[in-house]
Amino acid sequence: MAIMEHGLHLFRSAVDTVLPGPMLKKALVLETGRHPRLVVHGLPFDLRRNLYLVGFGKAVLGMAAVAESIVGNHLARGILSVPQGIQATLQEKGMREMLLKPQSRIQVMEGAKHNLPDRESLKAASAIRELAEGLTAEDLLLVLISGGGSALLPAPAPPVTLEEKETVTKLLASKGATIQELNTIRKSLSVLKGGGLARAAFPAQVVSLILSDIIGDPVDLIASGPTVISPPNIQDCFQILAKYDLINVMPESVHTVLSHLATEHVPPTDSVHVHNVIIGSNRLALEEAKRQAENLGYLTLVLSDAVCGEVSTVACLYSLFIQLVCLRATGNDLLKGKVGEALSNLAKELEIPGLNLVDTLNILQGSQAEIPVCLLAGGETTVQLAGSGKGGRNQELALRVALELHRAKSSGHGSSLDKYQALFLSGATDGQDGPTEAAGAFSSQELVGEAEQAGFNVEAFLINNDSYTFFSSFQSGSHLLLTGLTGTNVMDIHTVLIRAKGG
Repeated sequence: MAIMEHGLHLFRSAVDTVLPGPMLKKALVLETGRHPRLVVHGLPFDLRRNLYLVGFGKAVLGMAAVAESIVGNHLARGILSVPQGIQATLQEKGMREMLLKPQSRIQVMEGAKHNLPDRESLKAASAIRELAEGLTAEDLLLVLISGGGSALLPAPAPPVTLEEKETVTKLLASKGATIQELNTIRKSLSVLKGGGLARAAFPAQVVSLILSDIIGDPVDLIASGPTVISPPNIQDCFQILAKYDLINVMPESVHTVLSHLATEHVPPTDSVHVHNVIIGSNRLALEEAKRQAENLGYLTLVLSDAVCGEVSTVACLYSLFIQLVCLRATGNDLLKGKVGEALSNLAKELEIPGLNLVDTLNILQGSQAEIPVCLLAGGETTVQLAGSGKGGRNQELALRVALELHRAKSSGHGSSLDKYQALFLSGATDGQDGPTEAAGAFSSQELVGEAEQAGFNVEAFLINNDSYTFFSSFQSGSHLLLTGLTGTNVMDIHTVLIRAKGG
């Protein structure tokens, strides 16, 4: 099997293990009998045709399909806000188990094209809010939440308009703001986020099943925490805006809302009626990819499920890992030490949670040169936009890793690198990397040299943040990772595969 096929197999295996079906079946149990109950992660709830369902995110369609198959006629009504085109995509891929049945009691509303809030997702959010506000103390609201939920549940706090909130989000994203920072701002400018949905549903019982797409699985930030009741942290908002020098370019309505919140006394809200449960995460996906890689004969290490940082810095990190693995068989201790020191310094700079560099390097250095190596990681990098091209963080990361390896070969490491095949794959588990049709891309140490021979200037594409245009044009797009929308979302998967040539 070609090394690229290995990479694709590992990515697909990782995604398959966090698809909604298996996770929902573990989380939900219907106890039938004279007094039927829905047991959610051990918590029992009586059912009397008092069950309602709402969901928002890239994975909730499949989650809802399984949930409805479990609860059956006990469900009174449901509303989902899902990405534009996801039903058609799943239908085309034959993934009927992730689609609702024709007689479903759940209404599906599509919107948020390219993961940006729009009029359609605003309509869906309004419908969800109306359903929640109509519930009573006798009702149970089952909330399904996954990544992408922020864009699919827009309800701007007046006088902020949808267009103004989108402007704020785009400005922050273009400056390289993290998902945590984005959601901190979104929560403060929203009616439903930051616990707003849970407050709207009170006094009904609220149970949220959450598929995490944020490092560390913070329930208050996933989809901006619509069922996690917490007062807005206005000081953090102003610090974030100041960090990116955006305070003076914010719409006046944003200043109005934040200033009002800063002076408003918000009484504490009881949240005993809310239960939030994480049912899936990036770590689960990585563990499955590790099992599959080991079955293929790779010495496999999971670096971290919390990789973050600017793509150019993270690309250097992966390039150094690859160089160090390829130097195993050489006697050049000076060069090994130099690469190892650079790797250590970069790891300290990035401060990646869970990365035990000392143990990882000891295992790699102690391994035999002929043993293939697989390094796995997950998380979410950031891109500081400087150009006007088309791309996504995964495609840009893959292209930058290729450029770093090309530079390493040119600087004297070529003899050791040339003895190995080295593949880097970065992919979004939801199947969509930025506003493109690709989930991510593959790259190798030969890619930049081959591109130059074909007349492509890789550095120019990167300066313009135009990685998708490069990958779709180079070698007929053969290095793009194309999966279509997957129906799940647990951040990104990074895979490094290294094996001796001829092996």
